[in-house]
Amino acid sequence: MGEIFGTDGVRDRAGEGWLAPERVKRLALATGLLLQSRRELFRTPVPKAFKHLAKGRRERGPGKGRVLIGRDTRASGPDLEAWLVEGFANAGVGTLIAGVITTPGVATLTGRWACALGVVISASHNPAEDNGIKLISPQGFKIPDAAESAIEALLEGPEPKLAKPKPSETSDAAEDTGDYLDVLEAAAPKLKGLRIAVDCAHGASSAYAGALLKRLGAKAIVTNASPDGRNINAGCGALHPEGLAKIVLREKADAGVAFDGDADRAIFVDEKGEIRDGDHVLALCGAHLAETKKLPGRIVVSTVMANLGLERALAKRGIALRRTKVGDRYVAEEMLRSGAVLGGEQSGHVLFYDAAPAGDGMLTMLRVLGTLADRGEPFSKAAALMEKYPQTLINVKVGRKPPLEHVEPVQAAIKSAETALGDQGRVLVRYSGTENLCRVMVEGARRADVERTSRAVADAVKEALA
Repeated sequence: MGEIFGTDGVRDRAGEGWLAPERVKRLALATGLLLQSRRELFRTPVPKAFKHLAKGRRERGPGKGRVLIGRDTRASGPDLEAWLVEGFANAGVGTLIAGVITTPGVATLTGRWACALGVVISASHNPAEDNGIKLISPQGFKIPDAAESAIEALLEGPEPKLAKPKPSETSDAAEDTGDYLDVLEAAAPKLKGLRIAVDCAHGASSAYAGALLKRLGAKAIVTNASPDGRNINAGCGALHPEGLAKIVLREKADAGVAFDGDADRAIFVDEKGEIRDGDHVLALCGAHLAETKKLPGRIVVSTVMANLGLERALAKRGIALRRTKVGDRYVAEEMLRSGAVLGGEQSGHVLFYDAAPAGDGMLTMLRVLGTLADRGEPFSKAAALMEKYPQTLINVKVGRKPPLEHVEPVQAAIKSAETALGDQGRVLVRYSGTENLCRVMVEGARRADVERTSRAVADAVKEALA
């Protein structure tokens, strides 16, 4: 991608850079013009094995030909929404306004309502002063790379000369977003009698998570669900599950789940207060899907950052872990290519391609709770199938980024670390894609070995590339 779209859409400080008013309007205008002239660009090529993800689509739904716009709870959201609406209107494209809703909620309703495109205004787990714009294909996936490239080409060219656009209209769809909960409820297990603590990060799940659990018969203990536009992700949610752990213990809950600002991630806490991340979810759900013969190819997809403990736990059960570059975009691409129905990242962003096209924290919550119910085990016992290896990540500032394979001192340090760890450890050294950093990740069976070898490799990187 170019300088406008990153791996998760457009992101910046609200009102600055590509989130400044005129730039947002121009982004919407360019996108709208392409929707009018080359709509096929935005359609995700979906292999036959995943055609079921379009089930329930209403070809004559309320979104026919229009763009669905949803946002999280940031104070900057309404302004960005207004600028987007104006830009799309200038291209003659109508809009549906969903109001505050999760990113996966927009993905679900974009397909269900037959919209031409979905747009989410959110910076996910970032602080309140940031914001972002994510574009979602008519099938509910992230838009293809070719669509992003075409938008960028228009934005980098001269201002288009517009003929008088066709009349467009904007409609308020906020009262209809309960359709999203209907979709989740239809495929959810009954949770009667369970006590579930939920941390909504003062984000988009605040009005949805408790309501969903109540529908399913659970007792929901909801916290951090009072957004004021400035408190999203502030010391709470998926990035700070330690507060949720205290609530789980105090309330004697069966489990806890913490979402990030747009609820595409979920981090869990078991009944003993232990934090369980995306690796634990992939191990637990992967094993259960394999046992019930619902894991095609016996494949789970994650990134190079997935813990070695996950790989070992899956291998014991005859399941292969396929690793990709860091980023849920790459996980999704490999899943579509390989036919895998389960994939995700440590961050708690998990994809269930047997059920939904987007990572959905609330769906992940339902899948984990349903798996525990099927197994008849408390969370702590079920999660014990994976032993997490100690892992250290050190970010080293660098002054240059030559190919690492050509930096002999770094390669020597890596080889020495790998020899010391043997087959009980792993070393990964890579550059950040957006910052002048080199990331050194080491994991192994003993924390002391991990910390010693990671420092040695980090020192070699610092000395060679400062």
